[in-house]
Amino acid sequence: MENLLRPLIVVGGSVVLTLVIGWATDFLLRKADERHHETPLWGLLRRGRIPYQLVLLTALLRGAYDEAELLESRREGIGQALTLVLIGSAAWLVIRIASAIVETSYTRYANARTHRDPARVRRVRTQVTLIMRVVSAIVGVVAAASMLLTFPAFRAAGASLLASAGILGIVAGVAAQSTLSNMFAGFQIAFGDMVRIGDTVVVDGEWGTVEEITLTFLTVRTWDERRITMPVSYFTSKPFENWSRGTPQMTGTIFWHVDHTAPVDAMREKLRDILRECPAWDGRAYDLSVTDTTPNTMQVRALVTAKDADDIWTVRVAVREQMVRWLADEHPYALPRVNTADAILPPSWNGHGPPRDGVPQQRRFHGSTRPER
Repeated sequence: MENLLRPLIVVGGSVVLTLVIGWATDFLLRKADERHHETPLWGLLRRGRIPYQLVLLTALLRGAYDEAELLESRREGIGQALTLVLIGSAAWLVIRIASAIVETSYTRYANARTHRDPARVRRVRTQVTLIMRVVSAIVGVVAAASMLLTFPAFRAAGASLLASAGILGIVAGVAAQSTLSNMFAGFQIAFGDMVRIGDTVVVDGEWGTVEEITLTFLTVRTWDERRITMPVSYFTSKPFENWSRGTPQMTGTIFWHVDHTAPVDAMREKLRDILRECPAWDGRAYDLSVTDTTPNTMQVRALVTAKDADDIWTVRVAVREQMVRWLADEHPYALPRVNTADAILPPSWNGHGPPRDGVPQQRRFHGSTRPER
């Protein structure tokens, strides 16, 4: 009877004690989160309650297993399994605690500087993301190494593994050259302030927002909701446009091709009226000028400003559409036209031979002009 009750008491007591301690810890964290609204630390720490209870349970079972005298023939295997679970759950708990601390520090920093320096906040967010990935990778590697060292065969082979570590390192470095270059490029991006999460960039002719940065790749979300995944080494070896670097304010251009008789002064006044009714315009500046001419049209360019890339797109499309509509309604003669009328010939020409000024006669031919043979 004693041999039956002892394992039940040890195992059951470990489970009940784990549940009680886990519930008490979660209750204290929940109360602390309700009292301290200025920091999310206590709420974030609650995410670690599952690995925390797993660590408690495996630690209690591992310590009391010898007293339980349960499955004596399999004691070594069960003890090994409990040790592996303990190491894995402890690594999981360490990652959750580190993530809570780092996320809390970033939240406090972001709340204090979001309105004053949003570019700096995005830079810190990029650095925090990469730091957490590195911490998770290091903890995972240490945990895996610790698990391997619990096996006697690996401990015995440790000396030979260390002796060949130099050769293996050289071989791995050559084989993973591209991966290592991307990894170092990821650190360079994170701490060199080249590109940050949330930046508006143009890469390979595609316009989008940086959505994710890892140690090896970077994801850009385009305006039409596609995702472009690129190696981070691209951003350290090739030129690209970063519209969010420095201040997010931008100046945009709109072009029209109009007739030479177009009322430029009236277009300038209409541009001012359109911008005053456009909420995306930031009110800093605007201008309208004739920038080029061709035999049939002249090119008119408008300059407008906005607070960021999204608003500058909105201003440009609104100005382009409303200006064309206004010209069509109020000044239709200002729109580009194709001249299909007969050319005016010199009055001294008698109809035979070339005109005295050397210009051949023009005659209408299917809506266009061509010289008569």
